[in-house]
Amino acid sequence: MVQAYNFLASWQLFPEKCNYEMGTAAKSGNFKIESTQQKNELLITQNWVTLDNEAFYTQYTIKVNEEVHPFEHQAIADSYTATIKNASSLVIELFKAENLVQSILHEILSNGHLRITVTNHVDKPFTNVDIYYKQLSVLPYASSVGSVAVRPTEEGVIKHKALQAMEEQTNMHLNQIKEQIELLARQAQEIRKRRELSMMVYDAKLSFQPVIGQTYYLYQKRDDSFLLSLVAPKEWGGTGPFKQFISAVKLLADHTWTEIPQ
Repeated sequence: MVQAYNFLASWQLFPEKCNYEMGTAAKSGNFKIESTQQKNELLITQNWVTLDNEAFYTQYTIKVNEEVHPFEHQAIADSYTATIKNASSLVIELFKAENLVQSILHEILSNGHLRITVTNHVDKPFTNVDIYYKQLSVLPYASSVGSVAVRPTEEGVIKHKALQAMEEQTNMHLNQIKEQIELLARQAQEIRKRRELSMMVYDAKLSFQPVIGQTYYLYQKRDDSFLLSLVAPKEWGGTGPFKQFISAVKLLADHTWTEIPQ
């Protein structure tokens, strides 16, 4: 199913971005959609943890062909239809005694997030909205308090805690690697900047032997050549005899030059 491609992923809940008319959003959870070996069939797996630390797990398959099919969880609904409206919209409708009891709209937003809107049509009608972001790692289950629910199980609690711990550890390591990459990028940028400055200094006219750690002043002459001087701009008076002052610089032990803030 080409149109279902955008939905085939593991998604993690954004609790703070959810909007509930009934109940409260889960504390954490995941949502996963994957294809099966059957034509036009999707496997949906959900897992979530409530604010009271209860873990819930459910899994069911749907056939996406707009036809009516029996639903696996008969306590929730007798039948369902599933339709992919376009590449960013999947709708599941649940029926009981041929009456629509719940609509579940899955939408891929422009920012890449997944929005699931659950509308309940019986008893006290309500609409709950969950927002998810796509996971880099693959977890086997997900969350939505307003969706099809089953009773909490000990296996679900154990599995969620183990996977949550794994996710926290991998996220921590990924963040550490990200920080290291950002540090290396800053260091590389600094080295490039020092190299460019060093090329200007070594291209400049020198009338003395520079000393490591000493501050000097780099000027551009009126003929666009460069000059390294011991004299600071304010010591020249006015604009000085040069086209412009470039920077105060210092020679480092590795014979590169670095800019000194003025």
